[in-house]
Amino acid sequence: MKGVRARQPGLNRRARIRTHSTQVSNTRIQGFINYRRTRVMNMQSVITASPRSSHLTQRVPIKSPGVESLADAQKAEILTFLSQRPLHTVYLAGFILDNGVVSPLNRGSFYGYRNSEGLLEGVALIGHATLFEIRSDEALVAFASLAQKSSRTHMLLGEMEKVENFWNLYSAGGQAPRLMCRELLFEQSFPVEVKEPVQGLRRATLRDLEMLLPVQAAMAFEESGINPMEKDPSGFRLRCARRIEQGRVWVLIENGRLIFKADIMSDTPEVIYMEGIYIAPEDRGCGIGRRCLSQLTRNLLARTKTVSLLVNEQNERASSFYLQAGFKLRAHYDTIFLQQAAA
Repeated sequence: MKGVRARQPGLNRRARIRTHSTQVSNTRIQGFINYRRTRVMNMQSVITASPRSSHLTQRVPIKSPGVESLADAQKAEILTFLSQRPLHTVYLAGFILDNGVVSPLNRGSFYGYRNSEGLLEGVALIGHATLFEIRSDEALVAFASLAQKSSRTHMLLGEMEKVENFWNLYSAGGQAPRLMCRELLFEQSFPVEVKEPVQGLRRATLRDLEMLLPVQAAMAFEESGINPMEKDPSGFRLRCARRIEQGRVWVLIENGRLIFKADIMSDTPEVIYMEGIYIAPEDRGCGIGRRCLSQLTRNLLARTKTVSLLVNEQNERASSFYLQAGFKLRAHYDTIFLQQAAA
């Protein structure tokens, strides 16, 4: 990848255990944009039949009359809205449950889109990560227009078709794409195959932080081409330390060597979302990774209904690993990493 160091073998980010990342060429970018423009409306207008219909019949200018900044007083309403599709809204709900609606820890701002009756039709987090849950075309248009005003977005993540539609609206006036990934959403629920217990699998402590930081940074670099220990070393350290303090990082360490790691990024009553699953290269294929994953998943399912994770579509080995562990394929997602404006 041009301008990017070779990835370190055996490191995986977002539970992907990725084989490679692909730099976006000008040809691919243009093809990507043209493909989406054949599927949805152009940047200047969106066609919609009525405020409640997804069938396209009438032109409506892009604007956001129903958009509002959300506040902590609306937390219950927002979580109720998101709970209608918990598997796909776990990241948004997790931010709110962990940090509240308004917090610098969200690294962005929450917005809502209301219809003419004052009911929510969309919720979006716009910032470092841009995520959204919508019930109408109008909400999608409004959020895409609003996102164009943010110049520091690192990535856009969501279900494949919704991201395609969002991108067609956003691309002409927003940040340029730098890297695009198609991903598979996997879900696990009971029953989970019982494996031989792993006695040393435990929650990480702050004593493990120095061992975990370079591994986590290498996975982030492999995923996005940006090393957070170089771009934002203090913020990255604080975020990793906070997850450890929350009891969200699980490790297997033997003789001073990290064998297995997994991070819980979002924890809700309905779904727990995991990222950063790492198995040391020399320990792959011997069953220890699957034993750790089985034990951890059963532990998590004692207090939630399902466990989910994302896997890069190109990594067939990783997909096979999770399918053999009992995970089920539920959806296709797109992640678009965006070019950053000069500081």
